[in-house]
Amino acid sequence: MAVSEEAASRRPQGEQEGTARAGGHSYGRMPHPVMMMLFIILGAALLTYLVPSGEYARGADKLVVPGTFHTVPKDYGLDALLLPHKSGPQQAFPASIPGVALSIPAGMTTTANLIFMVMFSGGMFGVLKASGALDSGVSRLVEVARGNAYVLVPILMAVISAGATFLGMISEFLVIIPVMVVLAERLGLAPLFAVAVVTVAAKIGYLASVTNPVALLIAQPIAGVPAFSGVGLRLAVYLAFMALGMLYVMRYLRQVGYRVPVAPPAAGRLSRRHAGVLSLLAVAMAVIPYGGLELGWGNRELGAFYIVLAILISGVGGLSSARAAEAFTEGMKSMLLAGILVGLASAVETVLKDGLVLDTIIHAFASVADERSPLLVAQSLTGVEMALDVLIPSTSGKAAVSLPILAPIAQMSGVSGQLTVMAFLFGNGLTNMVTPTSGMLLAYLAAARVSYGAWMRFVLPLWGVLVALSLVLMALAVVVGL
Repeated sequence: MAVSEEAASRRPQGEQEGTARAGGHSYGRMPHPVMMMLFIILGAALLTYLVPSGEYARGADKLVVPGTFHTVPKDYGLDALLLPHKSGPQQAFPASIPGVALSIPAGMTTTANLIFMVMFSGGMFGVLKASGALDSGVSRLVEVARGNAYVLVPILMAVISAGATFLGMISEFLVIIPVMVVLAERLGLAPLFAVAVVTVAAKIGYLASVTNPVALLIAQPIAGVPAFSGVGLRLAVYLAFMALGMLYVMRYLRQVGYRVPVAPPAAGRLSRRHAGVLSLLAVAMAVIPYGGLELGWGNRELGAFYIVLAILISGVGGLSSARAAEAFTEGMKSMLLAGILVGLASAVETVLKDGLVLDTIIHAFASVADERSPLLVAQSLTGVEMALDVLIPSTSGKAAVSLPILAPIAQMSGVSGQLTVMAFLFGNGLTNMVTPTSGMLLAYLAAARVSYGAWMRFVLPLWGVLVALSLVLMALAVVVGL
């Protein structure tokens, strides 16, 4: 085993808690994730009473039209509190008691394709695990790396981050979490290590978005610059931030007392069936980005793909139909919490939209960056996008709402379109590493059974450094005229 009992006893409190939670369901001092999301939904409902209602006009492309913000009168009567009402251009209503309750199924409905994709991915991995190929493959990987996590971390993080920064993959990495949890077990590490490798790599990759089509094809045209232009700046950010992320995860290994084993673990040869299943999985991992980029796959298509993949794995792996169905069902159950959290995160945005306060908040944030020096505008844009990401975790949704307003402000202040996009990417990526309203972050944590509190204790120092570096880079870019 890579970690001795003495080393395990020296692990920091967050690591011990992450391990305990992986085996049970205790969340210590932190509320259960579902309760935490319910508190956030109630907080969003309270905002609909504290923040005036207002909205921008939208064009045919659903982008906001700058300069069209207007307040909407709001009814604060008892009737508005007790009965559900629909806000409109002439009359707004704060969140009612029934409205808050209805926002939860509404959020579930809005993200239904994503929720079922998450659960079907769990079912597929349930079948994969039942085939025995997952354990055999991970054991073989550990043997090839001679049990050295310091070798595995940079390789795995480079591959994952490349998928995020070049192809825009993020939800697709949810299926990797179970593999990384098994790998962590083989290395004698807690599930927090598995989440760290995947999440830090994926989020930093998405933050840089060197050629990420999901972010750039929306953000750059709105900012008035050609799509995929400015690659050099984003590539430099990607390389610098990823190097920092890798070093941070390897520093964590040292902190928890990890030791490279003197004798490399023996895994033995893979059986034909296991080799066939792993080959099938490798092909599937190549098909997923192709489907997303070339065939326009969304969450619905990915969910269907995981069902088909589970059937193929059960056939190649030699599982009976009854055993495969049981494994698929158990795998789906393991992702139930992740799916619920995705829906609850969407309910937060639903409450704010129904109360017509999102546009008011965006209008207020825009005033922070208006009529200031280019240096302050660049810094303000980053801060505004970070704050908005708490309320609108969706990359495309935030771009459609914020950039039509902020891009003209930046241009009039002397901040280039490329830097406006960079501020958007920084805000989008940085906040998504920590915000509890990010459904996918919560899904990552739930899939590995790592608490949000344990994750925050781990990631906050890295996050703080990345925020500071982002602000410094924005300032330097303004000074040199990028």
